[in-house]
Amino acid sequence: MAEPANERELWILGLGERDERGAIVRGYLAEAGYCTRPATVAELAEGRPLGVLLDLSPYSADGWGILLDIKNNRATRDIPVLPLYLSEEGKVGGIFPVAGFFTLPVDEDYLIERLAVLGLIEDAEDYDLQALVVSRKGEEKVAKALESLGFEVVNAYTGKEAVALATIGRQYLIFCTLMLPDTPSFELVERFRLYPQTRNIPFFVLIKDAMKEGERNALSREIEHLVRKKELSKEEFLGYFRRRA
Repeated sequence: MAEPANERELWILGLGERDERGAIVRGYLAEAGYCTRPATVAELAEGRPLGVLLDLSPYSADGWGILLDIKNNRATRDIPVLPLYLSEEGKVGGIFPVAGFFTLPVDEDYLIERLAVLGLIEDAEDYDLQALVVSRKGEEKVAKALESLGFEVVNAYTGKEAVALATIGRQYLIFCTLMLPDTPSFELVERFRLYPQTRNIPFFVLIKDAMKEGERNALSREIEHLVRKKELSKEEFLGYFRRRA
């Protein structure tokens, strides 16, 4: 039986009524053989794309609200989401490759289920593996779930401490709250990509299950500070997808 078309598509969300802002990204992905189209979060109830590219820039149409809608809904929370920064003209300012998102307070059973689906728990009981949890106050439910799988949990309370521990330790997984006292989680992702020993560690972001509009706007501005002054080239953008093909 033929696979439904939308299961082979990448959907671009956060464009609102300005679909033209997705034209550059769609052109890049078309050259790489991907089918794409602009979509809304409401359409996810009827179709299931291969993944979602989500604009979280200040120019997005409530990108953070869309992310929360996706991850708070049991019917859509498994869909992979790739956060992007698109300029007002649609140029790609940044791409933030996280392994996934979990909402807080975390559903321990769901966290365990997702790690199993991703093939990340098979060696936990056979090897001495660590999971790094980065949060200003610690996340007991996350730690409890990871320890039940056989991971040794190591806590870091700032981004600086997380980098120090990860570059000298043996972390197998990283879980990080969206905001830390000294750095946003997406900036921490960028830092880890600079080190050979940490660039490929699966990095999961923990987000509150609700955010006020002011918080969403502040987070979009934080991302704006992280992006390059000029846009990513087509080759740089597609390099992310090729590495994970």
